[in-house]
Amino acid sequence: MTIFLIIFAGTFALGYPIAFGMLAAGIVYLIMKGLSLANVLDMLVIGFSNQTTLIAVPLFILAANIMNDTEITQRLFDFVRKAFGRFRGSLGYANIAASVIFAGMTGSQLADVAGLGKIEIKAMMDAGYDGPFSCAVTAASATIGPIIPPSIPMVLYSLISGASLGYLFIGGLIPGLLLAGLEMVLVYVLARVRNYPVEGKVPTSQIAKSFLMALPAMFAPVVLLLGMYTGVFTATEAAAIVVAYSIIVSVLIYRTLGWKKLYKILIKSAEDIGYVSIMVAAAQLVSYVVTRERLAIRLTEALVNAGLASKPLLLLASVNVLYFILGMFIDASVTILVVIPLLLPVVQAAGIDLVHFGVLSVFNIMIGLDTPPYAQTAFITSAISGTPVKDVFKEMLKYWIPIEIAALIIITYFPDTVLFLPRLLGYGR
Repeated sequence: MTIFLIIFAGTFALGYPIAFGMLAAGIVYLIMKGLSLANVLDMLVIGFSNQTTLIAVPLFILAANIMNDTEITQRLFDFVRKAFGRFRGSLGYANIAASVIFAGMTGSQLADVAGLGKIEIKAMMDAGYDGPFSCAVTAASATIGPIIPPSIPMVLYSLISGASLGYLFIGGLIPGLLLAGLEMVLVYVLARVRNYPVEGKVPTSQIAKSFLMALPAMFAPVVLLLGMYTGVFTATEAAAIVVAYSIIVSVLIYRTLGWKKLYKILIKSAEDIGYVSIMVAAAQLVSYVVTRERLAIRLTEALVNAGLASKPLLLLASVNVLYFILGMFIDASVTILVVIPLLLPVVQAAGIDLVHFGVLSVFNIMIGLDTPPYAQTAFITSAISGTPVKDVFKEMLKYWIPIEIAALIIITYFPDTVLFLPRLLGYGR
């Protein structure tokens, strides 16, 4: 086990992809234990074959790429931009509102930053907003993506915890809107302190026209959520519905998707899906090692002996600190697939609801994508805008990270912010 950890940490320190380190460490472990790699892989494949929920991940990735490479995201941002035009700092509000709507289509933070973010940052900087603010609000609002349903990280959490994906999705709705509300309050304050521009009141007729143009795009999350919570289709089937819907809208309504563009989107999606698939497979191998070495049981015993199992609030605080530290250094999917399985037994022993814990975990882990030095969202927005990444970090740490942590504290210690809607729909009965 020591050699396993040394290889894992060593490959990470040398700059190799973290999935490579997980696979290398796992294979060396199997060799040293005299185990057959083929037999273990057979077991893992059989385990995968029963996880139909996992199918949702590549489908949501494909949906995000279709929306980003056609005019769906552009039409969406045009509408919210005109709707908020009369307010000082209007593009900041529009940025956040667009992320809320886009979150209901793709469930991916990085898809929001890389796709919608290109449109938002260019519009903001052209209008006279400074680069650090434009990047920071884009990165922070993208955090909403995996919290408001659907959510790729929640799909992975459901896979490893057994918690209902449908209730996880609906449980993220209020926390996501809470975060959006707090971010808009910050935009309000900064817009007045820094005297950000006012775009001017847009005639109602223009707002109505842009709304009608964006309506087909905005209808996607409505179809998805109503279908899931009325039982018409499952959360996994919803991902396929979103893909089909985005293709239909792009081809028949906006007329921005042809065969050549679709082919390029499929190739790009295959590359993105390949990364996630390798990560999930590597995490399954690590999970096998963890199970064989009884690490989860040992950790549970240690935390129980420390008294944390009888102090759920203290346990949640400790977990939040752990997530925050991990988020500064490793990929979100690694935390979900490797770390959370270790924590689940003690969380259950403490009587913490798995839906609450799942939404809380995803919320916290997504903050890690905004936190240096790993901060993927900061690097992406910096590259899009040409703003030095240190300036983006400074803006994030000074303003946006405290807002995200405040929202995290609220959902940690007020579980009803997560569980109110699931209970309304029958959860726990």
